Amino acid sequence: MTEPHPFARFVAILGRGKSLSRSLTIEEAEEAMSMIIRGEVLPEQLGAFMMLLRVNEESPEEIAGFVRAARAALELPEKVPEVDLDWSSYAGKRRQLPWFLLSALLLARNGYRIFMHGTEGHTPGRLYTRETLELLGFPAAGSLDEAAGHIARHKLTYVPLEVLSPRLRELIDLRPVFGLRSPMHTLTRMINPFNAPCMLQGIFHPAYMGIHQGAAVLLEQPHMAVFRGEGGEIERRPNKPCEVWTVHNAKTEVERWSPLLPEPRQGPDKEMDFNDLRALWQGESSNDYAEASVTGTLAIALKALGRADTMDEAQAAAQSLWQDREKDRFMEVA
Repeated sequence: MTEPHPFARFVAILGRGKSLSRSLTIEEAEEAMSMIIRGEVLPEQLGAFMMLLRVNEESPEEIAGFVRAARAALELPEKVPEVDLDWSSYAGKRRQLPWFLLSALLLARNGYRIFMHGTEGHTPGRLYTRETLELLGFPAAGSLDEAAGHIARHKLTYVPLEVLSPRLRELIDLRPVFGLRSPMHTLTRMINPFNAPCMLQGIFHPAYMGIHQGAAVLLEQPHMAVFRGEGGEIERRPNKPCEVWTVHNAKTEVERWSPLLPEPRQGPDKEMDFNDLRALWQGESSNDYAEASVTGTLAIALKALGRADTMDEAQAAAQSLWQDREKDRFMEVA
């Protein structure tokens, strides 16, 4: 090869050194990710590109451009169902059960249509959402048409990343090869394939809250909330203060939610028995941490959805919904 590869210019932009390197523009990022998704890059280029982005830390413009490319490559159903909330789940849980699933279920039981998507297996030793839902009797959607049917019947669906995009699944599965997360872990969270007006994001590294918030503005996402969740999922840590970075019609804000519990630290759940989720919902067990996690997560969702004006009102509404839940109805899929 004597002529530079067409993708080489994107690697060069990122890797020219401290004084000459720069972030990609939103248009450059979209073009670069489009080439990656189409398989028009060499393995060496892909590795260099992903790790340069990791070292430099992705910009909101880069993530927004990547998301635009990913969305353009999706094969959506002929009739896309209306959804209220896009809920990403890509981290998996290691220390606590995924109590946030009860928050999402409670929203669905109250008429909110939720599109949940994620992946699993990229980090060993974690309990992932797909596995948990299927153990509880709620199957993942095998296609976007099936996901539309789930939303129509249950107000809730879970779609694995490989159903959304096999290529994105291949890319996120490179984590063990790189030894580090890549921008794919940020990009996939923001796909929002059914164009929900409200999007929730859970992250582990606080520095990424500003990236998610800025990208949401660039993508003209009407409503978005991102916070550091337990294990990196969309799950409130009720014994800690919580900063929630929001977007509402291009206006950005940082909300500071007070702890719900006095304990400074919650020890890990050594059992991680998924049946405890059902038992808590059905009132067969009591767990102050778990209940506060469920209602705390639900409160953030309700405020992001515009169903409460203040944090206190959102928390009160969440606790009311939890108290009034139908305990005898759980993950019915008939």
